[in-house]
Amino acid sequence: MTAPKSGALPGAGAAHAGPAKPAVRNGGDLVVETLSALGATTVFGIPGQHALGLFDALSRSPLHFVSSRVENNSAFAADGFSRATGDVGVLFLSTGPGALTSLAGLQEAYATGVPMVVIASQIPLEGLGARRKGMLHQLDDQKASAANVTKSQRLIQHASGIPSAIQDAWTEAISSPQGPVWVEVPQNVLLDPIMVPPVEDALAEAFDNPPRTELVKEAVRWLTEAKRPAIIAGGGARRGKAEPWLLSIAEKLHAPVVCSPGGNGAFPWNHELSLQSWVEDRYVTDVLEEADVLVVVGSSLGEVTSNYFTMEPRGRIIQIDAEPRVLESNGPALGIRADAGQALHALDDALSGELRNRPDWRGQTPEQLVKDTLAKVQARLDSQDLAKERAFMADIREAVPDTMQTFWDMTISAYWAWSCWDSREGQFHSAQGAGGLGFGFPGAIGGSVGLASQGKPARVLAVSGDGSAMYSISELATASQHNLPVTWLIVDDGGYGILREYMEGAFGKATATELARPDFVALAESFGVPARRVAPEGIRAALEESFAAQGPNVVVVETLLKMFAPTHLGG
Repeated sequence: MTAPKSGALPGAGAAHAGPAKPAVRNGGDLVVETLSALGATTVFGIPGQHALGLFDALSRSPLHFVSSRVENNSAFAADGFSRATGDVGVLFLSTGPGALTSLAGLQEAYATGVPMVVIASQIPLEGLGARRKGMLHQLDDQKASAANVTKSQRLIQHASGIPSAIQDAWTEAISSPQGPVWVEVPQNVLLDPIMVPPVEDALAEAFDNPPRTELVKEAVRWLTEAKRPAIIAGGGARRGKAEPWLLSIAEKLHAPVVCSPGGNGAFPWNHELSLQSWVEDRYVTDVLEEADVLVVVGSSLGEVTSNYFTMEPRGRIIQIDAEPRVLESNGPALGIRADAGQALHALDDALSGELRNRPDWRGQTPEQLVKDTLAKVQARLDSQDLAKERAFMADIREAVPDTMQTFWDMTISAYWAWSCWDSREGQFHSAQGAGGLGFGFPGAIGGSVGLASQGKPARVLAVSGDGSAMYSISELATASQHNLPVTWLIVDDGGYGILREYMEGAFGKATATELARPDFVALAESFGVPARRVAPEGIRAALEESFAAQGPNVVVVETLLKMFAPTHLGG
């Protein structure tokens, strides 16, 4: 009998080969040993033919594996794990279809700056670039497919290179700007026996990313002279753990602060200088336009934060971001490429105490301006027949414990939450980075697993619409299998609600937005997951009872919600 070629599946064609032989250390062992040495505790993914060496090695590893049902959801789960814990999310992928299916999830992580290490298997080395071999799952250049959604891509060709490559990938993932990093290991490199000794230690430290001294000095000069400073805190402020210096600077400058959806929680919601997260309301946009110095921290001033590119600042802009491509991408600014935490720490140190001259917003103090602006926002909402929507969001907020983390899909409830959600001591996570559907539930699964791994309360809330829920409905099996404490709120309006509203507003009618959907309660129960259907006015009690239960559960609300208008009719 001819021995199988390098990379052939163990036992292929030998159904009666007898008892399995003792495992021999191989490249897969080096992968899991390195990850463990770097501090990984959990891996997400789905097994695949070319990745079997990885999964065999997992059986000899302390790493906890969580198997999703679709690779895209595995990526969302690793993303949610990282967001909830601050640790690196780890994802194992098979080749070809498995790798490609993950890309939409990785786009969200890349756009939002979530640190992840992606280990993708690959066909055997001898087949790379040789399509005539016609290997299963083969792509012309698999890692090229990941180039748009990961910070970098590596192909490992020898087992001895595995530990250093993964250590480098981990370092790059946690260095600002953070993000997912792609590592490919061919099937034979994972399976072949190795002489490399077990990995005993590995070290990955984030690269330093401080601001340039002359730019800090110039920013301080602008801020010292400013009469109407204001601040936008984006997602980079949270990722850079810049909250204490953001608060200190705002109080020294008496500067109003608004948080983007990604920055929600970076500044205290009820602080007298907080404009909260009403970036889509024109009254808040007016304040930002009026500032003579606008500090933008960890935000590109993109579509949502700029109120859909309607904001036209009349003053000077100081823009701080770790990603150099973001700086001045949407307007001229004093661009400071730096980690947000390091930059605000340097600015705070350089601003010597509280400034003597308090800002003057056309005869108002900043605190009066903030109070009046928020009152105008509420008055606008009062004028728009939104009592159901406002009560619904308020009831969810009252039901959710202060420390609970929440994960929001791209649905009308999330669009409301971008502006009105006070995250309190918990964290607010949404898919606004790339805007794809299906993030909420698998992201919450990953977040729950991560919090449990840290010994923290692991009950989390996921919020989806009926359309986005169908993207991740198969993960009910994952939640049930692992008995995860995730409460999934599905707001069922019979279609793609926000697209319906957009089309009706633009064209007077909606096309292709209505959806046939399952009985979500019966479907959840078929997976062994308790579920209930409630009216909108019953949402608070239903959530409170669900949060007190064990394991996963689902709450379904059939209702049609509307979005608020950011301006009065006619402007």
